[in-house]
Amino acid sequence: MPPGSFLPRRMGVAAILLIASTSADAWAQSHPLTLRMPCAQAQSLVASQRGIVLNTGPLTYDRYVGSYGSCAIGETLDPAWVPTADTAQCPIGYRCVTRSPPSRN
Repeated sequence: MPPGSFLPRRMGVAAILLIASTSADAWAQSHPLTLRMPCAQAQSLVASQRGIVLNTGPLTYDRYVGSYGSCAIGETLDPAWVPTADTAQCPIGYRCVTRSPPSRN
């Protein structure tokens, strides 16, 4: 191995470690937890955003929207209720769900 080849290899390892640590930070980011806020605050968050991902428990989350314009083509609104600090079922807004094709019976 030539004497200068160690430096590029070392820089490559450092770059990989930097990318891995950046990715780990991105995975560690959490969304607002509805259990830590009053119902009115959770409703306000949804109303002020086009769409927002909220944690509704330690391992549960979903995307909530305030209006139909926030859904993709082929999706419709489904009313959503989530637990908050002061309410077991807070009417937070909507979830976008795929439209079912009409029945042909």
